[in-house]
Amino acid sequence: MPPPKDVVKIAIQMMGAIPQLIELNQTKPLAAVVKEVCDVWNLGNAEHYALQYVDGQQTYITESNRAEIKNGSILRLTTSPDQEAERLHSGIRSHNLDVKADSLKKLANLSRDITFAQEFINRNGLKQLFLIVEEGNDIGEILAHTLKAFMELMEHDFVSWETLSPAFIKKIVRYVNTGGMDASVQQLSLSILENMVPSSRLLFELVKREVTLDRLLTHLQVTNQQLQLKAMALLIALLLNASDAERRDMMGYLGERNIRQFIHKNIIHASEPMGDEMAHYLYVLQSITLNLLERRMRTPMDPYSQEQRELLQFLRHSAFELESEPSAGSLSAERRRSVCVTEFRKLGFQNYSNPAQDLHRAPPGLLALDNMVYFSRHCPSAYSRFVLENSSRDDKHECPFARSSIQLTLALCEILHVGEPCSETAQAFYLMFFGQDHFFQELFCICIQLQNKTWKEMRATQEDFDKVLQVVREQITRTLSLKPTSLELFKTRVNALNYSEILRLRQTERMHQEETLAVPVLELRERLKPELLQLIRQQRLLRLCEGTLFRKISSRRRQDKLWYCRLSPNHKVLHYGDVEQGVQSAPIESLPEKIPVADIKELLVGRECPHMKEKGSGKHNKDVLDLAFSISYDVEEYYLNFIAPTRYEFCLWTDGLNVLLGREMTSERTQSELDILLSMELKLRLLDLENISIPDAPPPVPNPPSNLNFCYDFSPHEQ
Repeated sequence: MPPPKDVVKIAIQMMGAIPQLIELNQTKPLAAVVKEVCDVWNLGNAEHYALQYVDGQQTYITESNRAEIKNGSILRLTTSPDQEAERLHSGIRSHNLDVKADSLKKLANLSRDITFAQEFINRNGLKQLFLIVEEGNDIGEILAHTLKAFMELMEHDFVSWETLSPAFIKKIVRYVNTGGMDASVQQLSLSILENMVPSSRLLFELVKREVTLDRLLTHLQVTNQQLQLKAMALLIALLLNASDAERRDMMGYLGERNIRQFIHKNIIHASEPMGDEMAHYLYVLQSITLNLLERRMRTPMDPYSQEQRELLQFLRHSAFELESEPSAGSLSAERRRSVCVTEFRKLGFQNYSNPAQDLHRAPPGLLALDNMVYFSRHCPSAYSRFVLENSSRDDKHECPFARSSIQLTLALCEILHVGEPCSETAQAFYLMFFGQDHFFQELFCICIQLQNKTWKEMRATQEDFDKVLQVVREQITRTLSLKPTSLELFKTRVNALNYSEILRLRQTERMHQEETLAVPVLELRERLKPELLQLIRQQRLLRLCEGTLFRKISSRRRQDKLWYCRLSPNHKVLHYGDVEQGVQSAPIESLPEKIPVADIKELLVGRECPHMKEKGSGKHNKDVLDLAFSISYDVEEYYLNFIAPTRYEFCLWTDGLNVLLGREMTSERTQSELDILLSMELKLRLLDLENISIPDAPPPVPNPPSNLNFCYDFSPHEQ
């Protein structure tokens, strides 16, 4: 029969006695249980004893926590908390240094227990610890144990930090500020100050005044990791509890004192690996630093501010200095205004007659203007190249610098969580943040040039602006996830992650998501390819049989003459001939010219085509080159030249002609359609396997049965 739920089987030990195995009835008063245990060992005064866990933190068992006792727990009969508190309270006042040191050491260990802590504090034990520190006669081990015990007792929140005496605080501050002090004492002193800072404004101001930032920076440069950690903890506590103005002043001073270099050299590149707690503090410091940008980020531009208007004019002059300055004095006011409007339009402002309107949205507010000015001052050649290069492009293909800068600044603020409160547990900081001054601005300078590069790779127009920004954002986040150690490395990696690579990664991830990279699925994909390619070939030949209307283009000028070309239904002859305007489809009988497919020798595209090499072909733009193809035929190599009406028709015809020549289809349209067909076919084939994991290897074939007697005999039975 199982024991009742209120009964647990435990072992109880005592020094010098045989352990007891008892069934503890949780409904029985704890004092009665202790009395029974004492009676077995013939111990009087049972009220002077208590039960305590042997393992872990050795917590005292009380009526409030006894429910946590599990079957098989090992407890110890020991002195009760009140008796132990009384004994240690007496021991720490002893004039015998050995007794005093042992008492303080045990006090530091027992103070983690809330029951003991309450008993010790009730005996005014904290006052005795204050006296040990304030008198200052004890140093080294005794002082370390005293501070440790004090910290553990204060953790229980029985006493407010505001009750600390000025003399005690003064001593703690002196331990932090004195060079050559015992490291363990300094660590504990820093922890005490860290706990004082958030408890009240008065204590914050006291610690901020007495422990200088220079002293904390000194502690960050030591090799003792624990001392570094406690110094960083106090620094972070001061920054988090400071007002915005105080925090800005403190961060400005730390910047002047090169805290970034101290962290980079003594913490990040220390010989010992960094712990999770330090990683969290560095994350918080990074977050605090970036959040200094929040004020500018949330401040819209004031069109009446002379300083802000001058920054806008600085951007314009920096980009168009040579164009505007020489003639500026001779221009009328109206003409100067017209020039300004034109130049602000070239800079990429949407409201070029009043560019301040573009910066009225907050976020990113004035932070976007700050970034543009920083880029123009620190990367003047790149800035001028960006603006002038795009201002010389067609309107639809120019990458607007100002609009890009505003949206990119907003994207960077979101990626780096500018203006968001610090997480209490996060440890994700960027190593390169502490390796570079003006991190946000320098990152912007790299990313705005990346945006221009990606814009060109995508051959984007104004309608594609959001799409380009999305790709740039993905390039940035993917590169940041690689945790580059420096901005130079970030720049190298983010520029290597071009638009083509982004498309490839997206495709790979999509395939992973659909489980199409499993070995059996890849094998199925390869088996399906020939069938689907044959389907595409048939479609291409059917399209050639339908025919296409082409325009004739000479080397002198564009002709309005039209001609039609189509493949015979038996795929053996190409028929072509001139047609009248308005004809959409010409029957084969109306096309007088013929080229047997067997006579076709070669397919040429782009600049290889004869009509692209003719005199005057330099006038052909890239759009025409992308649509040009030719076929050479007959022994004497005659040419039939084509200019496809669209890129789609170019792909269909070049693929179809390659099929007729027995070659592979090479157009981008073929690959795109093959991927679509493969994806659709795979989804249909794997529909019944949804949410079923596909193994990489097939299951093993079972051994053949020992006999085949179960087989049905299909031989005809006699009637």
